Amino acid sequence: MRRSPPQPRRSDKSRRTVSIVATGSYVPERILTNRELEQIVDTTDEWIRTRTGIRERRIAAPDEATSDMATKAALAAMKQAAVKAEEIDLIIVATVTPDMFFPATACWVQKKLGAVGAACFDVSAACSGYLYAMEIAQQFISTHVYNVVLIIGADKLSSIVNWSDRNTCVLFGDGAGAAILRNRGASHGVVATHMGSDGEFAEILFMPGGGSRYPITSENIGQQLNTIKMQGKETYKQAVTAMSDAADRALEAAGLRYDDIACVIPHQANMRIIEAIAHRMNLPMEKFYVNLEKYGNTSAAAVAIALDEAHRSGRFKIGDYILLVVFGGGLTWASSVIQW
Repeated sequence: MRRSPPQPRRSDKSRRTVSIVATGSYVPERILTNRELEQIVDTTDEWIRTRTGIRERRIAAPDEATSDMATKAALAAMKQAAVKAEEIDLIIVATVTPDMFFPATACWVQKKLGAVGAACFDVSAACSGYLYAMEIAQQFISTHVYNVVLIIGADKLSSIVNWSDRNTCVLFGDGAGAAILRNRGASHGVVATHMGSDGEFAEILFMPGGGSRYPITSENIGQQLNTIKMQGKETYKQAVTAMSDAADRALEAAGLRYDDIACVIPHQANMRIIEAIAHRMNLPMEKFYVNLEKYGNTSAAAVAIALDEAHRSGRFKIGDYILLVVFGGGLTWASSVIQW
């Protein structure tokens, strides 16, 4: 067994600032359009577009696992940051579709990258996972425990979708997004983060089977317990409320106003949800980065892919404030104000 490098001692030095120094993303080649879904379930392109804003989504190949997508996104971020695999101290993968229950998908990513010195673990917070991972990374870096952290949001939701359920199968897609975090001198970086959960609503968006409560057996295999179940109206209501509140809290903690924000990157789940939170923030849609129509809801990967695309397309510049806000099963939610 390979020995890990000596663990750094917790320092009594003052907390360091933490910045995202690079981003990366990956989406599978296969495009599944609304027109194609019309041939699978009782739905129409018009119905999907008007109620969700989604036109198409990406579907991973049968032999393409979550770790494969995560690795490709990580490599893109590493290339942008000029970071070598051996420089990475910690890998966190946010996912609800791990390659397997154990080991962690982060360990498979470590193997594929050759990041021999990294500690690795997964985070399960559904669509909120990427921002949960970001806050965990910030704590490790700001307290001088680690210097370079790779975070990844990756999900292969096509593997847990019930393709006969027209209310859910039209919503989801596959993909991965990554970021490299480290201290960057005098930069403020991640300014404020808010996270929250409410298990009272756990059963409005969940996958009941496959775990210890409802193992998949020969007796229940036809019940499709290992697929996504969702109460759409209640999920919409909770998402708008939770995301709006999370955004307010992060802005307050940062000492900023919505007018100070150059770009808002919300969870890419439903256009009506995004429009509702924009209304509550009293911000024009032009300030929001949205790629929902191309990818659908990719869970933990959604905000990560959107951040990478917004970054690479020049939607914000060094010194700008951006707001990330997400919502997912659990229920979970999170927001983060970042000075780029």
